[in-house]
Amino acid sequence: MSRLRKFVAYRRIERAYTRVSKYRKKAFIRMDPHPHIVRFDMGNTLAKFPYVVQLRAKHSLQIRDNALESARTSCNKILEEKAGKNNYRFIIRTYPFHVLRENPLAAGAGADRLSTGMSHSFGKPIGLAAQISHGQPLFEVRVNKEHVEIAKDALKCASYKLPLNYLIVAQKKDRKETAKVPVIRRTKVIAEAIAVTA
Repeated sequence: MSRLRKFVAYRRIERAYTRVSKYRKKAFIRMDPHPHIVRFDMGNTLAKFPYVVQLRAKHSLQIRDNALESARTSCNKILEEKAGKNNYRFIIRTYPFHVLRENPLAAGAGADRLSTGMSHSFGKPIGLAAQISHGQPLFEVRVNKEHVEIAKDALKCASYKLPLNYLIVAQKKDRKETAKVPVIRRTKVIAEAIAVTA
């Protein structure tokens, strides 16, 4: 029976030779695994909430997509039961782009005829992971003031499903952040630049 390899082998961030291309000669890998994360935006996606609670990483590391999905389900379940479906918005702020590889080495009798050792040891794709930097937010929950503590408890429960340690930060959004940014046309900027130089 096949099982997942221990993630301690993939936790450290390394350079990714995982380019995917429609041209076979230009692609480093031959397949693009599908992420296990079902949804990235949950709850009431239309409402605007004044408070934001984030789960931020204390270390730089890689997190496998099945760990992110496990944390998502546990966090979303607590928010639905305690806050209600229409009283929060839950967003996953990262995506598992990095393709994990493994070069399986056979062991036992006759293993020398099945394994090539470390020659051609690039490996085959076995899954996906997200590369996280120090201080980067993984999850974000937007709620009203009365549900801030519920959001903190939900993110704390989600952090138990992930490797290493995390920080929970709650803050109130400013009115300037919620206001719409005016769109500046490129032609208008060019016209103003010509008028200044003339």
